[in-house]
Amino acid sequence: MEAKMKGAEAIIKTLCKQGTNVTFGFPGGAVIPLFDKYLDYSDKINNILVRHEQCAAHAAEGYARASGKVGVCIATSGPGATNLVTGIMDAYMDSVPLIAFGGQVPTGLIGNDAFQETDMMGITLPITKHNFQIRDPNEIESIITKAYKLALEGRPGPIYIDLPKDIQVKEITKNKNEVKIRGFSPTVEPNTAQISRAADMMMKAEMPLILAGGGVIASNASKELKQLAEFTGIPVVTTMMGKSCFDENHPLSLGTVGMHGRKIANYATLQTDLMIAIGCRFSDRITGNLESYLEFAKLIHIDIDPAEIGKNVKADLPVVGDARRTLSSLVVALRNKKWKEKKEWKENMTVLGKKCDKCIELKAGKKIFPKEIVTEVNKLLKKGDIITTGVGQHQMFAMHYLRMGSPRTFISSGGAGTMGFGLPAAIGAKVAKPNNNVFCFDGDGSFQMTIQELETIRSHNLKIVPIIFNNSFLGMVRQWLELFHDKRYSQVHLGNEIDFVKIAKAYHLDGITVERQSELPDAVKQSINADKTMVVDVKIEEESNVLPMLPPGGHLKEAFGVCMKSPGKFV
Repeated sequence: MEAKMKGAEAIIKTLCKQGTNVTFGFPGGAVIPLFDKYLDYSDKINNILVRHEQCAAHAAEGYARASGKVGVCIATSGPGATNLVTGIMDAYMDSVPLIAFGGQVPTGLIGNDAFQETDMMGITLPITKHNFQIRDPNEIESIITKAYKLALEGRPGPIYIDLPKDIQVKEITKNKNEVKIRGFSPTVEPNTAQISRAADMMMKAEMPLILAGGGVIASNASKELKQLAEFTGIPVVTTMMGKSCFDENHPLSLGTVGMHGRKIANYATLQTDLMIAIGCRFSDRITGNLESYLEFAKLIHIDIDPAEIGKNVKADLPVVGDARRTLSSLVVALRNKKWKEKKEWKENMTVLGKKCDKCIELKAGKKIFPKEIVTEVNKLLKKGDIITTGVGQHQMFAMHYLRMGSPRTFISSGGAGTMGFGLPAAIGAKVAKPNNNVFCFDGDGSFQMTIQELETIRSHNLKIVPIIFNNSFLGMVRQWLELFHDKRYSQVHLGNEIDFVKIAKAYHLDGITVERQSELPDAVKQSINADKTMVVDVKIEEESNVLPMLPPGGHLKEAFGVCMKSPGKFV
């Protein structure tokens, strides 16, 4: 970095040097110098002007998860920066590589409770992989370069950078470009002895099962996962964060596990005598009661973050390493050991998997069942099309029924469960993949939390297909109140007076309302083929439930609903 450059320019030039050509942000007094420099570098970097800072973070997440690159978001000081917090926390829970810049008062005023001063270092400490406060403009390049390294390497995650205003306008006098990070050295190569032991355990198992989590996507290991599954014939289940890492139309795919997982996927989890878990942190949403989870099975836990191994579920064999390299090593080891396929187990799971595909039948109703929307979109999905979701029942319907064929095509808020995530995440995904169709599945409650981003979509001429599962309720909470609280509906009815088509038109976008199943196919096609974003507002059955499910804190054996003959009766 040459001398006599001011801090704001140094930030922009470092972002460009790291390969970033787009950011998501909202300006304010403390970051005026930084945004001013975008005018001078408009041929190299662009900012997507969102309408709320939280959405800047979610859009950056969507960009990162669709592209595999670092997503960058920017907000001003005080409430601007704190509005980023939900998105930073969401990225932390889902291991998304994100760099969030927040403006700060000048360094001389830090500690004075100056206007919009906020201790963002303290606030973000527990929800970031690391955070920095730049107090010397000469350290700008060094700190931002380290932030990229930390965000991407090892287990990905968010980094927060505090930007005092005076740092942005001071000159660089002696640029420091030190990028070495003391004590940071993730283990990416798996231990060969552990690989050999893992292969031995797989050889001895009679009913092995692969559980693939988000770490498979983060390490771009889908090809290696497919190689392992096809070489061994071992069935594959995924977490929601791992959804799309393995082609869900593949005969070895059993779908997603957990509270709202597929019956066959949870059944396989109960039956297996050896689980090979890859890049998975064993959230309570997939394990249910930890005391009885995998009570009769052994566990090989593969993860690049050693802190995750044994945290929630005791591992019989830990393997620390990058998922892609570990899977490749496993295939080699199994080939050398003369692997023999577990034919009876594989064929049994394949047969039950096909039965599971047909076991939920819909009864004709006055309105549309959520499954019908997902089924219709499944028919229209092309390779590479991306689905983002909000949070709620529609998210679980999407997770359960969508068949995604390519990695990085299902983007949802997993660990945090952030309502309103879907629309801004779709913006980021579309910016990352402009030639791919991007659908946003949302509920009427979730959609309203970030609805103002329709203007971001319009002003940046982004073409998205938002589909609202409109049941006039906060559906998932209503479902829990119905099933576990004697149907005492408190504060969950949203009313049915909202006209989402008029709202879309107010933003100079289009919209269409769907009230009959027969109208659904044409409406979705119209939105896909439209020149600009067309909101599809689908009036669905108000009290439809996403089933089967586990009771909160229950055992997998207690799964109930629809295709389950009785609680725990899988076959």
